[in-house]
Order: sequence, then structure tokens, then C-alpha cells
Amino acid sequence: MASLRDLLQRYRPVGTPGAAARPGVPADRAAELATELEPVLALLASTEDEMRRLREEARAEAHRIREQAARQADELVTTAHDRASEVRAQAAANARAAAAPDGTLLVEAARENARRIRERATVMMPEYVDRAVATALSKGLVVR
Repeated sequence: MASLRDLLQRYRPVGTPGAAARPGVPADRAAELATELEPVLALLASTEDEMRRLREEARAEAHRIREQAARQADELVTTAHDRASEVRAQAAANARAAAAPDGTLLVEAARENARRIRERATVMMPEYVDRAVATALSKGLVVR
């Protein structure tokens, strides 16, 4: 459907009222543009076909790449699951090996500390026993 502007353009090229002049024919700008652009647009048709072909090839390539990436990801996950228990066991062994010297040192230190406490208790025990007995006798807790 022609717009108001197109309708008015048809009558514009005609001469203005006044002295007699050659009769004018309304110009059809849309037909003129179509006639002018048809050869250029026809030349672009092959480019448009090439663009469609390239786009389809790109889609197919992207699909292929996604499928390949998905397969690789599945393989990586499967390998990781297969190796997980092996890696855990190795890590635990490494941790035990690293902690063993510290554990041995801690046990030796605890034994030495216990030995010192026993020696101190042996030295101080008679005095504490004497004090406890004296306190019990003075309070009447022990009957003679």
C-alpha cells in the first residue's frame, strides 16, 4: 500500500500552475528505484547463497566440536573416577609417612615428661603423705 508521501511524490515533478508548459507525467519513484536496484541485488544473490552455505557449515562444525568436547569431558571424568581411589591411598600414605617422624618425637617427648613426673612424685610423696596424715589426725578423722 502506498504511503501518503509516495502519493504526493507522484504529482511533484509536474509543473506548477501558470503559463502553459509541456504536459507532465507523474513520476513513479518506487518503480524507478526497483529498476535501478534490481541488477545490483541480483549480483548479491550469489553472495547471499554463499553466506547461507557458510553459516550451515559453521553450525555443523560447531556441533562437531561440541560433541568432541563432550566425549573428551566424559573420558576425563571416567579417568578421574578410576584414579580417585589410587590417589586417595597415595595421599594417605604420604601423610602417614610425613607424620611418622613427628609422631615418634611426640611419643618420646610424652614418655620423657611422664618419667620426670614420676621422679618428682617419688621425691615429693613422703612429704605430702606426712602432711595428709597430720591434717587427718588434727581434725580427728583417723582413730588410733
